[in-house]
Amino acid sequence: EISSSLTSFGLDCFRECSSLTKISIPPSVTSIKDNTFYECSSLEEIVIPSSVTSIGRNAFHKCISLKKLSDLSSVSEIKACAFYKCSSLEEVIINSTSLNAITNCAFYNCSSLKKIILPSSLKLIEEFAFSGCSLLEQIEIPFSVTLIENYAFNKCSSLTHIEIPSSMTEIKNHCFKECTSLKRILIPSSITCIRI
Repeated sequence: EISSSLTSFGLDCFRECSSLTKISIPPSVTSIKDNTFYECSSLEEIVIPSSVTSIGRNAFHKCISLKKLSDLSSVSEIKACAFYKCSSLEEVIINSTSLNAITNCAFYNCSSLKKIILPSSLKLIEEFAFSGCSLLEQIEIPFSVTLIENYAFNKCSSLTHIEIPSSMTEIKNHCFKECTSLKRILIPSSITCIRI
């Protein structure tokens, strides 16, 4: 049992607890710090309450058994590599109204990811954010997004179509490199530069 008075998990708190399979975070917790569940390789299920506003760097790095993330309704910050190589993760629903960025490598090589819902508050998708998400077939980029950085969707080899929002003016280097199934891309008139 985790105390209901707990407000945050410290750095490396459960790092490499390889037999941990499930954890319920109490609603008193507001942040999950860097490396908290780093390489908890048996962790299949985690309930993140609406009280959590921040998920730290490498917080769930290589939690290779984790399958689903939902109800991230209050998260305003997902730091770099937060879900790096969570290779069983199939679905992510982010319905926060305050998350502005998907940081670099946040979902890097989540090779089973098929569905992700991004919030309407999103403005930035950083480098390698979804690189190597090889089962991701479609993603709706919110019209609030103004910048997608280099290699953001690199090696998303199942992605079939993409619509660039009119809030963007530039497509950065290698954004969709090795998206070998990409058949259709809608580019608005607001785009003035496509980098290679």
